[in-house]
Amino acid sequence: MMWTEIDAHISRVTGEKFQSQHKRSVSGGCINQGYAVSDDERTYFVKLNQASQVAMFEAEALGLEEMLNTASIRVPQPLCWGTSGHSGYIVLEWLEIGGASTSHSWQEMGRKLAAMHKATSSQGFGWKINNTIGSTPQINTWTTDWAEFYAKHRLGYQFQLARRKGGSFPKQEKLLAAIPELLANHQVEPSLVHGDLWGGNAGCTVSGEPVIFDPATYFGDREVDIAMTELFGGFPAAFYQGYNEVFPLDAGYEQRKTLYNLYHIINHFNLFGGGYGSQANRMIDQILQG
Repeated sequence: MMWTEIDAHISRVTGEKFQSQHKRSVSGGCINQGYAVSDDERTYFVKLNQASQVAMFEAEALGLEEMLNTASIRVPQPLCWGTSGHSGYIVLEWLEIGGASTSHSWQEMGRKLAAMHKATSSQGFGWKINNTIGSTPQINTWTTDWAEFYAKHRLGYQFQLARRKGGSFPKQEKLLAAIPELLANHQVEPSLVHGDLWGGNAGCTVSGEPVIFDPATYFGDREVDIAMTELFGGFPAAFYQGYNEVFPLDAGYEQRKTLYNLYHIINHFNLFGGGYGSQANRMIDQILQG
């Protein structure tokens, strides 16, 4: 019944009859089930979760549309989303990821991400709706001051969640109070950011075109994306070369990147527990020691 309803939804939005003949399980990220669904002519990417999570899929679709509207870097086009019974779903354009990641393609990814980062907002920092970072709520209330936004809606909110999970961060208040000073000499224009840009959310098509996906979109400091690319192993040097050709990073980035990556490490504590709490405390010490 669910697949029949998804097929019907695809048919409505594309204007062409679609009846899935083949379904194969593919990676849908850490929290979703993913499927390549095809008839004999077309293939779509379908992600499934509980029906209660459909707002997460709606935010993903709107984020992808926001990125598509910049006409910069390739992202999968969202087709539709909804619920069927106990399941929520999103249907996306199928992109054949897995091409050879050449130095040229990584350089092009850097250039195109820089072009996307030039998209800005007159409303300040935040986004039109809240979304998720992994499965954690991400608060995007519009705020005119970046330091205030980052302290309250990024680190502050994650610390609140961590306390409920038994996390202990003795210097969190000292850190939050220090954020305006830590960012005082950094002039930030709101940039459209991916928001969750690690290696698992970037790749190349079989033709070598760079693609990013699974966004946690908002308007923030573009450095949050660059910082996260360095968090879990780093992107190749060609990526950073390409980025800086188009939109050079500001002085002081090396000091700020730990502050920005702290958000993701605390989120990992909230999602997975384990040693992420002690890693976060080491990062806090490093930031406060300057």
